[in-house]
Amino acid sequence: MANDPPQGNEKDTVTLTEKALRASELSYRRLFEAAQDGILILDADTGRVNDVNPFLTKLLGFSHAEMVGQTVGELSPFKDLVSNQIMLERLQQNGYIRYEDLPLETRDGRKIAVEFVCNIYQVGDKKVIQCNIRDITARKRAEETQTLLATAIEQAAETIVITDTHGTIQYANPAFERISGYTRDEAIGQNPRVLKSGKHDAAFYRQMWDVLDSGQKWSGHFVNRRKDGTIYEEDATISPVRDKGGRIVNFVAVKRDVTREMKLEAQFHQAQKMESIGQLAGGVAHDFNNILAVIQMQCDSLKIVGHPSAEQLECAEEISAAAQRGAALTRQLLLFSRKQTMQPRDLDLNQSINDVTKMLHRVLGADVQMRFKFAKQPLFIHADAGMMDQVLVNLAVNSRDAMPGGGMLVIETSAVDFDESVRAHSIQASPGAYVCLSVSDTGCGIPSENLPRIFEPFFTTKDASKGTGLGLATVFGIVQQHRGWVNVYSDVGHGTTFRIYLPRLTSVPTQESKQSESPALCGGGETILVVEDDAFLGAAARKTLSQCGYRMLAAMNGVQALEVWQENRDKIDLLLTDLVLPGGMSGMDLSARLLMDNPKLRVIYASGHSAEIAAKGSALNEGVNFLSKPFPAGKLAQTVRRTLDAIR
Repeated sequence: MANDPPQGNEKDTVTLTEKALRASELSYRRLFEAAQDGILILDADTGRVNDVNPFLTKLLGFSHAEMVGQTVGELSPFKDLVSNQIMLERLQQNGYIRYEDLPLETRDGRKIAVEFVCNIYQVGDKKVIQCNIRDITARKRAEETQTLLATAIEQAAETIVITDTHGTIQYANPAFERISGYTRDEAIGQNPRVLKSGKHDAAFYRQMWDVLDSGQKWSGHFVNRRKDGTIYEEDATISPVRDKGGRIVNFVAVKRDVTREMKLEAQFHQAQKMESIGQLAGGVAHDFNNILAVIQMQCDSLKIVGHPSAEQLECAEEISAAAQRGAALTRQLLLFSRKQTMQPRDLDLNQSINDVTKMLHRVLGADVQMRFKFAKQPLFIHADAGMMDQVLVNLAVNSRDAMPGGGMLVIETSAVDFDESVRAHSIQASPGAYVCLSVSDTGCGIPSENLPRIFEPFFTTKDASKGTGLGLATVFGIVQQHRGWVNVYSDVGHGTTFRIYLPRLTSVPTQESKQSESPALCGGGETILVVEDDAFLGAAARKTLSQCGYRMLAAMNGVQALEVWQENRDKIDLLLTDLVLPGGMSGMDLSARLLMDNPKLRVIYASGHSAEIAAKGSALNEGVNFLSKPFPAGKLAQTVRRTLDAIR
């Protein structure tokens, strides 16, 4: 009976169980086939593949038949990466293995990263291993991208700040700390308004937020304040950050510190502006010099041959003094415009300052104390001594006016050497050896809003009776002529320091021989051709020289001079000509033509402009073959006599 087939309900129960098992197997198979992770089924004893799902065959590029019956170690994607024996031993011991980031190579050579998890479990009377293989290549690439992005943001030279929609800072990179002075801990939770400098009005920020709230990108320029109170400038772009639904959830600001660029740009514009004004000033000064030269020479002539009374002589002296003051003002205009005659020589800056000390004491008065701190070694420069005196006097006068109640003026010299980094501080700066002339006072200081304008000609905060606004402009022009630059440091209420840098001679120059004593002024009947387009100045020069015993001939331009020369070539001993003449022929052109006809002809040039500019580099020496307008009658006569007596 025991072997009789099941009867009734017992048979139905077996049928239901078989159906349930078949349904379960079918369900598992469907899951196995449809899984979006790779699945390997291995024999636990041998490690050979019993089954593999379609996802894994597609991922690795191998067919089902190629993989079934192989051990994991025999499959090329896993070869050399997973030891079959080691894996089996670890599974037998732990029942579980996990590789979070396993690099594989597919059949076609693609590199992929997978998460590899193996479990061992009992199936009937056998143990099997199920390996789940998840492709994490895209996730890993995204993580690497995020890591790269985070690293780039952390190491970026530009400031990067992320805020919420209300402007509260949620992230700031290290560049923000370096540039603003605030640490990230201090910044997070704060509003960027902590950087406000007061340089922007409410309308500026309102317009910015209107753009951002509308979902657009905003670009602009900030003038901000660091934690230590100093001002800096930034070019900024602020962009909205949206979530997947398109809603704005953050703002990200990328800002670049342009403080140095703005400073250099301001210096460049200042130099351009001064160059333009200099052209105008030079033209005005040239014409004014001709007028002053007439006044000066006629006044000298009146004092010498007019037999004036004491009262008339006093008036003549006042006229002469006024002409000299006008000439000094004109020299400042020409120095500023770089059209003043420059007579450079090798000189020791320390000695030059010593030579002008007495003058400085008279200029400053008893209320201002002076202190000198000279470098121990001589500081040789190639410069115009008179111009260096003018730089020092102008700076001293500027300091005196800043200390109406008295104070201290400190003049210091030192040797400095600069490398390439100096170019970051000034568009004029260059690497090399320099001397530094520092002039510091304890005066009222210069307000920050005035600092950018202090070297502008005619800009002054003084009363009209106390200054022309040319002093510092003159300093600037002279220093530029000598291939140097000026730095200014000022603190309102605590004084100002000017530091002037000039190229330093690295070898000790040889001493120049002194000029011979001044020659006698009287003429010996020699004939002089005066070529001057200003009729009044030409007449004054001829009158002065005629009184000294010379015969005079006149012309107002090159063409007239050639006509006079044709009639008197054998009589003319000296040509006195302005460098700049009307009609297209310059004084240089004229002299060249006459010297070809008579190489023994003596020539003196005159100009209100710089010899270097007007004569295009020709060798001209003040008082030898060149006269700078305006010139007194005595200097004219002396130069003429010296030139005629010079041995060729």
